[in-house]
Amino acid sequence: MSDPHAFFLRFWLIIGVQVWQTCSKRRVRETGCGKPLSGLATVAKDCAVSEKPPVLLSGGNPQIAKGDGDAPVQAYIAAMPGWKQGVGQKLDAIITSVVPDVAKKVRWNTPFYGVGDGISFVAFHCMTRYIKVTFFKGTDLTPVPKHTSKQFGVRYFHIDEPGAFDEAQFTNWVKQASVLPGEKI
Repeated sequence: MSDPHAFFLRFWLIIGVQVWQTCSKRRVRETGCGKPLSGLATVAKDCAVSEKPPVLLSGGNPQIAKGDGDAPVQAYIAAMPGWKQGVGQKLDAIITSVVPDVAKKVRWNTPFYGVGDGISFVAFHCMTRYIKVTFFKGTDLTPVPKHTSKQFGVRYFHIDEPGAFDEAQFTNWVKQASVLPGEKI
């Protein structure tokens, strides 16, 4: 009869290799990271903690990698801190319902919404005490959003804590802004 310690050693070696192969394939598939893992302890740690929490920049703005489509925008919204996350979900839902084929992207840690060819009409960004919604042709909206910009034509709408805002007015602004020329981003 063989040594029971040798049996368990072989068993854990086989299981460890299978975990390493599974985890490394998952890392390549999910993150595009093809770097080899350094050992079984690293594999177990990497498998147990699949995502690092996003870094929050000044004002609590999430640091999200540049990307096109819904996924990076949803990652940004999921990383928004506290009450801002619920507001971000609401803003995204309103914009998507008003403009069903809206083009989404994240640039400069900010989600942008537009209509094809890189033309954007609205974006939002987390600040310390509020969310700043940017309308790139804001001076053409009726009524004009309250906050001015140094850039010609741009106006801002601020949503303060606890996140209550006039959804009907915001929906109206999105309808108006989506048919205006927009800005190439």
